[in-house]
Amino acid sequence: MAVILVTCRLVGIVAKKFGQPQVVGEMIAGVMLGPSLLGMIWPESTALIFTAESRGILEAGAQLGVGLYMFLVGMEFETCHFRNRARSAAAVSIAGMAAPFLLGGALTPWLREIPGIFTEKTQFYQAALFLGAAIAITAFPMLARIISERGLAGTSLGTLALAAGAIDDAAAWCVLAIVLASFGATQPLAILGLEIGPQYIAIGGSILYASFMLSVGKRLLARLGPRAEKSGHVSQSMMAMVLALFCLSAWYTDTIGVHAVFGGFILGIAMPRGLFAHELRKKIEPFTVVFLLPMFFTFSGLKTTLDVLVDPIFYLPTLAILLASICGKGVACWAAARLSGEDNRSALAIGSLMNARGLMELIIINIGLKAGIIGKPLFSILVVMAIVTTLMATPFFELFYGRHEPKKLHAV
Repeated sequence: MAVILVTCRLVGIVAKKFGQPQVVGEMIAGVMLGPSLLGMIWPESTALIFTAESRGILEAGAQLGVGLYMFLVGMEFETCHFRNRARSAAAVSIAGMAAPFLLGGALTPWLREIPGIFTEKTQFYQAALFLGAAIAITAFPMLARIISERGLAGTSLGTLALAAGAIDDAAAWCVLAIVLASFGATQPLAILGLEIGPQYIAIGGSILYASFMLSVGKRLLARLGPRAEKSGHVSQSMMAMVLALFCLSAWYTDTIGVHAVFGGFILGIAMPRGLFAHELRKKIEPFTVVFLLPMFFTFSGLKTTLDVLVDPIFYLPTLAILLASICGKGVACWAAARLSGEDNRSALAIGSLMNARGLMELIIINIGLKAGIIGKPLFSILVVMAIVTTLMATPFFELFYGRHEPKKLHAV
């Protein structure tokens, strides 16, 4: 852990010197600690640092970290974003979903013929949907931070980008849930003599959970808000109750065959806002971001073997996926924003922000690899795509939008 934390911090500092966010440096640090760099320079590192026992602990910490991170992402979703710019956001998000899925579907027949890209048990529609979701995902937390740091919160551009990013990510996660459900991650369930398939358990269980949490659960959890406002803080008892609910939510969604992160994400959306959310984030976020997430980046890096990309058979797939990701997301969102009446500067800024994948991409592809949907070569290609598109976001945003005076929205 000392090696992981120091490496992530140092590479993060270097990334910031080049105008990149900390998360970009940590993503690169994770790859550096894997077989692609450290393992190649110092082969004994696996036996001395990342032993079989430590990898088990690393995986547990990584899963906890990414689950809590998605819980925090859920708490950042604000429904006001949708109300203020609903029509434009819908147009940008539909374009940002339709183009990636069309390109993913077009590339899938060819990619399935290349050994190691998808596993043999992955059917065409599963491969196409997974690739579409991987290309369509947006680094929503990173997008939200850029908007906040640039003072664009509440502006026309900021609201549109946040709304479109939120819709895109929610849709991509729903598609991923369907893919995992159809992959049979759980055993059939016999009820009253009828055998219910795992896909129906997963889809039905997810709908039931989301419907309950966003209606009844949200109303019950709303009582925590006034209690926090009255006392001025979130007590240890309230903290314990929230973390217990998080663990139960993660356990439930993992048990029905979707993934633990869905449980945390939906619970985060259902949480009350205001002081309660602010205090909760202040308590959970530092340890999650500083200690647990580097475990996830390293765990991903240990499975990334960039040397496979040296094989000429993977040259074209890597280039095709990179082009499909950039054109299918950045260009499509720019075009949709222009057609929705945005000026060219704002449309290019939106396309730049929506094109970043960041940590969200790593979460999706780790799930895909663990479920046996994709092979390690495609995993490595998508890691490269996540890093490249995330690296592009900040400099292109600065190039196209810079310090342009944003247009504020009137209160609604």
